[in-house]
Amino acid sequence: MNFKIDSSELQRKLSDIQSIIEKKATTPVLSNFLLNVENDGSTIYATDLDMAIKEPVTTASVEKPGKFCLPAKKLYEIAREITGEIAFEETENNWVSIKAGKSYFRIAALESEEYPQWPEIEQDKQIVINAHKLLGMIEKTLYSAGEADPRYTLNGVLFHIFGEQKKMLLVGTDSHRLAVIETPIDVPFTDELKLIVPRKSVTELKKFLTGIDGEISFDLSQNHIRFNLFEKEFLTKLIEGSYPTYDQVIPKNNDKTATINREEFITVLKRVSVINRDKSKIIKIDINENEMEIFATDPELGEARDSMEVNFDGEAINVGFNSRYLLELLLSMEAENVVVKFLDSQNPTLFMEEGTENYRCVIMPVRI
Repeated sequence: MNFKIDSSELQRKLSDIQSIIEKKATTPVLSNFLLNVENDGSTIYATDLDMAIKEPVTTASVEKPGKFCLPAKKLYEIAREITGEIAFEETENNWVSIKAGKSYFRIAALESEEYPQWPEIEQDKQIVINAHKLLGMIEKTLYSAGEADPRYTLNGVLFHIFGEQKKMLLVGTDSHRLAVIETPIDVPFTDELKLIVPRKSVTELKKFLTGIDGEISFDLSQNHIRFNLFEKEFLTKLIEGSYPTYDQVIPKNNDKTATINREEFITVLKRVSVINRDKSKIIKIDINENEMEIFATDPELGEARDSMEVNFDGEAINVGFNSRYLLELLLSMEAENVVVKFLDSQNPTLFMEEGTENYRCVIMPVRI
């Protein structure tokens, strides 16, 4: 194998796979990537067995085709320090020499046959969606998904597809909070599907979608979902199991309604939360008539209090929340005002952007 490649392209492609390759893999080959160099097209491929990415290399000048498997992190570090063209040449006993100008490296490669093959999936169904729309849906739900939760189905984002109604919902929950966003979509089938995509995979997908304009597609099978992102293909396993019945958590009868300026709410929350060093960052909210007061206390530091005007319809209420949950929710929204619907201090509270109900968020209050 003998070829040359532009260092800037190699750096970009290796940057894409850094979060996918296993840096402390018990199986050494998973800390590597596979480069397939062919006269009619070359590709980079990386996997951690749960997700995989494949994308073309467009600047490769091939003298002798072949495959080789090299450490992804180390080669990325080399590519960042080099400008211009890099020449690769396979030598004896699976060693690869790398030359760029006066720089020279010699790195041990693994047998390409050891690298896991690209998972082939049976394309049962395909959906086309605007990349920017999907990115927005992910940004509004990913923060609510669980992390390392023993209830493993919570450690992902639910893609709930209603074929007959031609709509798709994305849902994230860690059982303390919930985010649901709905959008109409052209679904070419009538089935109802519930696909739980792992949080790590959705985080990678979010990164790949950033900056993409236009329509992308994703292919669905029983155990996998594959996103076709123009030149990139990103594939991930699905989480098996039953997702919680999220629609039953969304309050239907909350009768105390506050309309609050979102930016001012964020500012006041940040200001008051400074005093609170507790990991849960509990704050207390009192709403009486058209004024909202926010309190935070710390047994060693002291207390903080601030207030702002709101439009409120209902009896006075006192309720406690995790301020981090509140801030992440508010930062995920875009509307000028947020509508908050309370029942009491013990039951779930519903948050929506003013003027629309397609994005609904729920937070469980905490005892104060």
